[in-house]
Amino acid sequence: MEWSIQEVARITGTTSRTLRHYGAVGLLPPARVGSNGYRYYDQESLVQLQRILLLRELGLGLPTIADVLAQQTDTESALRAHVGWLRQEQARIDKLIGSIERTLAAIRHGGELAMDEMFDGFDHTQYREEVEQRWGADAYARSTQWWEAKSGAEKAEWQRAVRELNQAWIDLARSDADPHGDAAQALAERHVAWLASVPGTPAASTDPAARRNYVVGLAGMYVADPRFAANYGGDEGATFVRQALEHYAEARL
Repeated sequence: MEWSIQEVARITGTTSRTLRHYGAVGLLPPARVGSNGYRYYDQESLVQLQRILLLRELGLGLPTIADVLAQQTDTESALRAHVGWLRQEQARIDKLIGSIERTLAAIRHGGELAMDEMFDGFDHTQYREEVEQRWGADAYARSTQWWEAKSGAEKAEWQRAVRELNQAWIDLARSDADPHGDAAQALAERHVAWLASVPGTPAASTDPAARRNYVVGLAGMYVADPRFAANYGGDEGATFVRQALEHYAEARL
């Protein structure tokens, strides 16, 4: 079977212009072009489009999506990986909903807030495997011990500060600021200080090379991993953060 560009646009909720743009940048070439110039898409095209739209939902820009599609040529394996990630997100969001509903119920009925339950779903351990692979099990263990020792109120304050820092990056990136400029470098200094406040991480090390490599490596992950990129408004914001942190690390660490 095949579908015209107008049919695909209607079915997927996108536009013909967007589909033509995806084709122009090499992401979604039509299965064929008719003698009348109309574009037609087959089942394989729709699967490719589904992957593109999912990666866009994760905050990736088109150049990054092109890299992902080029690297993940086994479509079935890639879709299984997408489903696995989405199920993890679904479980996490369900926990967040339950946590917030319990807080609402306590407020509504004048009950006492259960601090140990209020932050269920705000999972800082989701990157355990990556942390241990990159920086060692000790770094993960020490940072986890530090986190678990915090009270519910302290965890809430920490998360508020993180959201504020992330939003500051998003606002600065959207202002068309220079990532090497004074404003971005001041924010990079604040960011590195925040990283260094977590015990066990290389950012807290007294070894300048270890600190520099850690900051540069983490900055690269912000762009490469859509879970990180989402914290900075997507691929463009994460790229801005990476450029600012890399410049700061080279100049100051």
